[in-house]
Amino acid sequence: MHYRIGRQRGFTLAELMIAVALGLLIVAGMTTLFVNNNRAQAAVENASRQVENGRYAMQVLSSDLRNAGFYGEFDPTVLPFPAAIPDPCSTDMDAVKAALKLPLQGVDNALPTALDCLSGLKSGTDILVVRHAGTCVIGAADCDTAADGGPFLQASLCNNVAELNSGDPNTFFGVAAQTSSLTLTRRDCSTVAAIRRLQVHIYFIATYNETGDGMPTLKRAELVSADGVVSFNIVPLVEGIENLQLEYGLDTSVPTDGVANVFVTDPAIYNSCNAPACANTNWEMVQSARISLLARNTLPTAGYTNSRSYTLGSLTDGSRNIVAAANDNYKRHVFQALVSLPNAVGRKLN
Repeated sequence: MHYRIGRQRGFTLAELMIAVALGLLIVAGMTTLFVNNNRAQAAVENASRQVENGRYAMQVLSSDLRNAGFYGEFDPTVLPFPAAIPDPCSTDMDAVKAALKLPLQGVDNALPTALDCLSGLKSGTDILVVRHAGTCVIGAADCDTAADGGPFLQASLCNNVAELNSGDPNTFFGVAAQTSSLTLTRRDCSTVAAIRRLQVHIYFIATYNETGDGMPTLKRAELVSADGVVSFNIVPLVEGIENLQLEYGLDTSVPTDGVANVFVTDPAIYNSCNAPACANTNWEMVQSARISLLARNTLPTAGYTNSRSYTLGSLTDGSRNIVAAANDNYKRHVFQALVSLPNAVGRKLN
C-alpha cells in the first residue's frame, strides 16, 4: 500500500509578521489595562488614606478639646487670672500651675517663630493649646505609674484650714514634676489625695514629618517630666495634614448661659482687647471651638493638577479664609467640626 506524503509548509514571513503585530497589540492592550488599573487602585488607596488621616486628626483634636479643663477633683474657677498671658512653652511649674485657669489657648495665623518649643511650624497655620488632667489616677489599675513620668496634679479635698492656707486657692491643689512633693489629702485630711497626670498639649502643623521629607504633618508638643526635669516632647500624629484653622465660640451673655454667641479667630484681641487682663478673660469665655483641617494626599496623583481653592473658616475681620490653589499634583479635602467644651460649659451653668 502506498501513502501520499503531503508537503510540509511553515509560516510565511508575512504571516509571522502579522502574528507578531497582533501579539504586540494584545500585550500593549494588557499593559495599558494593567497600568490604568494600578493607577486607579493607587488613586483609591490615596483617597482612602487621606480620608482616614483627616478623620483621625479630627478625632484626636475633638477628643482632647472635650477634656479641656478637666482637673479631676479641682475646680479652676476659683483661681485668679495670671498677671500675663500664659506662655504655652513654659516648663516652670509655677507658670504651668498659674496657666490652668485657661484650659484653652491658641495662636492665630502663627509665624514659624511663634513658640520657641515648636520646630518646623508652618507659617499662617493656627496653634492650639489644651490643658487638662488625665482621667486615670496614678497607680490605679490599668493606669500609668509615677515612674512613667509627669508632670502631676493633685487636688485637696480636706477642709482643714491649715492645709488650705486660710482659703488661698493656690493651695487647694498642687502641680509638680515629681509626686514626692505632692502631699495634699482626701476628706479625712490624712490619706494622700489622688494624683493625676497633668497634660499640656500644643497642636500645630509642621512642614515635615521627619526633617527634610517635605510631608506636612499634624504634630503635638507634650509637656513631660522625667527625674524632675521638665521639657516638651514633639510627637508626629498624622501625615498629610497641611493646614489647621480654628474659630472659638465665646459666651458673652450676662449672666453667662454656657452658649457661644460669637465666634472669633483670636479671643485675645476680641472686642478691641489689647491687654493681658481682658485677653485672659476672653479666653475663659470660650465654650466651643470650630475646627477646619485641610488634608492632602501623601502621594501625588499622576496626570492630576489641583487648581481648587479651599475655605477654612473665617479671618479676623469675619471674611472667608480662602486657601489658594496649590496647582500641584496632590488631591485635598476639607474636614470641619464644631466641638463643645463640656467642662467649661458645665461650670458656667453651675
